[in-house]
Amino acid sequence: MTVFILLACLGGVLVGLSRQLNGRLSISTTPLIASFWNHAIGFAVLTCLGLFVGGLLPAGAAEAPWYAYLGVSIGVIFVAAGSWVIARIGAVNSALLIIGGQMVTGVAFDYISAVPASFWANAAGIVLIVGGMMISRRRKASGAQ
Repeated sequence: MTVFILLACLGGVLVGLSRQLNGRLSISTTPLIASFWNHAIGFAVLTCLGLFVGGLLPAGAAEAPWYAYLGVSIGVIFVAAGSWVIARIGAVNSALLIIGGQMVTGVAFDYISAVPASFWANAAGIVLIVGGMMISRRRKASGAQ
């Protein structure tokens, strides 16, 4: 179990580093160029890893419905938007925005799918995330005066 926890922490660090690099590249160039390089390098690394480890093309990939591949387009938009946002509001606030968006979207998907969940726990989580973002913005605004 410890190995998986460490891998999850390493994944989080690498995602944070990737966002920082994309944000910095976006400042130097444009968000679309940052997104392009992010995806080009990711494609090359993951292709090499898939060839080395195996399972580059999983069984049944050709039979997947067309909408299963919409994640590619959504990913490009997400990375480009993230590169643009990080340059404007900072890494911490953009991370909070992403986490908050994932929380709210997850709750919305649960309700749409009729997944049994505690309304009060979900509402409390959303309120805490939004409250934390508001406190962060208020401290930043009062420190700038």
